[in-house]
Amino acid sequence: MLKQVALGAPGAFAELFRAYHQPLAEYVHRLTESLEMTEDIVQDVFIKLWMKREMLPELDSFVHYLFILCRNHTFNCLRQTANSRVRQLQWASQFGQETAAPADDDYRELINVAITQLPPQQQKVYFLSRHQHLKHKEIADRMGISIETAKKHMKLALRSITQYVRAHINIWL
Repeated sequence: MLKQVALGAPGAFAELFRAYHQPLAEYVHRLTESLEMTEDIVQDVFIKLWMKREMLPELDSFVHYLFILCRNHTFNCLRQTANSRVRQLQWASQFGQETAAPADDDYRELINVAITQLPPQQQKVYFLSRHQHLKHKEIADRMGISIETAKKHMKLALRSITQYVRAHINIWL
């Protein structure tokens, strides 16, 4: 099928799309928790695939390539979204909009409350990662746990914090 896609066969590309759209969307949605962002990212990934279709038959593992491409594009989009938020706050503070700083402080306080709700191991992993800037391996060594356990605690902590903030954001701001 990849050879047909590389030759530009629209039917083959449509088949590829049907086969991988849903698994990619589920993967991206777990990372973004946003349906809109998920659809945009998955569409962008398929556009990139179409643009680079000639090299697809040369890949050792197409599925691995596809999910890595998807992961990297997701992280780039999340980074751009975060940078956009920072620029908005900087712009607001530069032009004297006093509501930006208190809202930002409220947001930080909301995150701090969310952190206190975490189980102790997740709190510790989160603290070591975000405040002491340790890598997963360093956290694992310091806590006497496996790297995978450190990663899992961090993933669960971030998910819990995100869910808490989403559930309480309107109450706080």
